[in-house]
Order: sequence, then structure tokens, then C-alpha cells
Amino acid sequence: MMETKIIVWRSAADDHVLKEAADALKRGELVAFPTETVYGLGADALNPVACKAIYEAKERPGDNPLIVHVDTPSAISTYTDIPNLSLFTHLAHAFMPGPLTVILPKKTVISDEVTAGLGTVAMRCPSNGAAHALLRMAGIPVAAPSANTSGRPSPTTAQHVIDDLFGKIPYIIDGGNCQVGLESTIVLPHESENSVTLLRPGGITVEDLYTVCEKVYLDQALQGRLQSDAQPLAPGMKYRHYAPKSPMTGVVGEDRNV
Repeated sequence: MMETKIIVWRSAADDHVLKEAADALKRGELVAFPTETVYGLGADALNPVACKAIYEAKERPGDNPLIVHVDTPSAISTYTDIPNLSLFTHLAHAFMPGPLTVILPKKTVISDEVTAGLGTVAMRCPSNGAAHALLRMAGIPVAAPSANTSGRPSPTTAQHVIDDLFGKIPYIIDGGNCQVGLESTIVLPHESENSVTLLRPGGITVEDLYTVCEKVYLDQALQGRLQSDAQPLAPGMKYRHYAPKSPMTGVVGEDRNV
């Protein structure tokens, strides 16, 4: 079993304690860290060996791409091409830093292990203080899916990560409870119009998106899972999420009768 170190962060006054974890990321090690959505399991997005270790630790299917986190919205253009700059600028101004992920054409510097071989990459800028400080100190883009075994409910506290991944990864940053508790919304901006396709619902609602976009299209995968041989553009499109072990019963009816 691997030794796992837990680092406690509670406010900006604790930023200095994150240097060890930031240095670990630069060495190619895995670090679980809080974001405003859920806890992420991070690795250097420019290091294919480190990114492969994410899939191994999570038992994650190899065709399920990762989201890359950066410390500022402006850093996204370093790793991607942005065909519709006007639309991206409006989305970034409205929702970044925050729980919005955008799909953009990737530059070659981003590892194919991050994108599962796709020519696009999912990018976001988290608003959580610990995440922002960690990314700033590391100075690298960090690929990070949720910090849990694939298919299980996403972790919203450090204890959830400890219960699932302790002894499997070297670092867990305990930053308290996540503010949103739901994974980021993922959109594909259209190249020639002020619209997006929603690939995964999350912390930013369709109504929120309509404050910036003229149209919001729903990807057909939202109506059902992709076929087994289909390549998902983003996480959450093909494989199940939020799957508890306990049996669940759905009750349908009017509120007063339930």
C-alpha cells in the first residue's frame, strides 16, 4: 500500500502548505484536491505517464477523456485553439472562474492520454481557493477527473476521497466541503454562431447559459448513453456517474400524496 499524506487547507492563509503538493504534481505524482464542484484527482496534463496513472488509480476506462484545470481563463489559449473567440470571451467573463468546462481544439502540447486520442480537450478554471493556489504554485495545467473509483458517487469532502483512494495515491488536500457538490457543466461552443451544445449538465444551468448564448442545444447523448463503440467528447457522456451501492426506490405522484 502506498503512503498517503493528507494536507489540510482552510483559507488563503494556508496557501503555503500546498507547495509540497504543487512540487509533487511537477514531479509527475498524483494529488487529490478540492474544487468548488467535487474533489479532483490531478496530474500534470503535459506528462503522459502521470496522466496514465490517473486511469490506473481510478480504474477508469481509457476512452473517457479528462478535464484540464488552469489557474486563469487566459491560460486556456496556451493549450487550445479558440475558433469563436467572441463567444469564448463572453462565456469566460460570465462563468470563469467557476463550474463551466469548454471543449476546444487542443494544441499538441496536451497529452493524448488526457484527451483519449481526441483532437479536442476539455478545459476549465476552478474558483475554489485551494485549487487556484495549487494551480498557480504548480505552474502547469492539471488534468483532473473526480477523485474516486470510476462509476462511484463523486467526492465532495476529503473524507470521501480518503475512504476510496487512501493508500492508492500520494497526496490528498483536505480543503473542506465543496461549495457546489455537482460536477462542472460541459459545453461545446459553436464555431460560427453564438450558441453551444450542452454535453453534460452541472453547476451552470441551461438558464444560466441562455444569459450569454442565443441557443443552447442538447447533445443526443443526454437522451441516453452512447453506444459501446462510440467515442465520448467529454466525461459523463458514456459511462455512469453518481452510482451508489445502496438500493433506491423512486416514488411518483403529487406532493400531498407522497
